[in-house]
Amino acid sequence: MWPRRAKAAATGPADVGAARRASKKGRLREDLLLGLFGVALGLGCALFPWYVFFNQEKFGVRAVQFEGGGDKGGGGGVVATPQIARIPDFPEVKEEPELDQLATGTTPPDEEAGDETAKLLELPFPPQHVPFQLVYVANGRAMIQDDTGIWVVQRGSVLPDMSRVASIEERQGSWVLVTSTNQVVGISH
Repeated sequence: MWPRRAKAAATGPADVGAARRASKKGRLREDLLLGLFGVALGLGCALFPWYVFFNQEKFGVRAVQFEGGGDKGGGGGVVATPQIARIPDFPEVKEEPELDQLATGTTPPDEEAGDETAKLLELPFPPQHVPFQLVYVANGRAMIQDDTGIWVVQRGSVLPDMSRVASIEERQGSWVLVTSTNQVVGISH
């Protein structure tokens, strides 16, 4: 039995009306407090995402910072992470050449090579040959096909081999596609 009912029962039948009024006031106050708590909880849930949105520096992902005593390679400002200690060589194993311990993927410049290294660095990547076929031509557009699917191209479009469509022409009664590398692709039957 709730404490209020026990108090009302203990006071007797004469004060039953007064006990009920006190009980209603108590319940009204409890309901009001519970309602206010619900409204406050709802407002907090609705406003918290906005707080996070406007204060992203407090909630964002932090960048990983490496600490270590690595050398700065070539003045580039790269600091190497600590390396795992090598296992000592056994006497029967040949001595390996000294490896670059920087985690950059590059080698330090060789002073003896000089101009040869610079010439090698300036070479472009070799072009990839990606085979494609001319399937259909209509209204100044061409349909080509390669291993990945069928494409519609027009003058200036990039082709699968990274060249561009120079022109779409009709030669000797058959349509051909001329690329920017002067490759002529005829309709495949």
